[in-house]
Amino acid sequence: MSATSVQRPRPREVVGLLGGAGVLTLVDLGLKALAQTALPAGQVVDLGWISLRVFYNPGVAFSLGASLPAWMVIAGTGLVLAGLVWYLLANVRAMGTVARGGAVLLLGGALGNFVDRLGGAGVVDYLHTGWFPTFNAADVFVTVGVAGLVLGMLREPPSGMRDGDTS
Repeated sequence: MSATSVQRPRPREVVGLLGGAGVLTLVDLGLKALAQTALPAGQVVDLGWISLRVFYNPGVAFSLGASLPAWMVIAGTGLVLAGLVWYLLANVRAMGTVARGGAVLLLGGALGNFVDRLGGAGVVDYLHTGWFPTFNAADVFVTVGVAGLVLGMLREPPSGMRDGDTS
């Protein structure tokens, strides 16, 4: 995105992005609460290629920074999240459908893990494969969201180019 393509987002674009992300955040936090309630400490439910077990990740992706004080991890992820929100809102008008969907997934997952992290125990992870670090729905949202955002930004024409909107 060039600096000249950044336009003020319309209210419906802001509501769509933040509202969709908010719904996904609630879904993620609900699944984490369900996992904590349904899976007492140490219990594993084997579902074949994936199992359910509760793990608390005090760090960020792949437990990086797990030895840092919680406030540092929270502050760092909060800054990254603020930058992400700013970037997505500044560029939402230029995004096509796939990129906007990716942005909603990315922001919803990032918010879910951030809110979960505020409790101080770390992010609740509950999906375990045995060959990959334990993860949660927010991690899936973030991963699929990044892929959608990047793919959409590379493959779709900006929305103003599709519908003639130059305002």
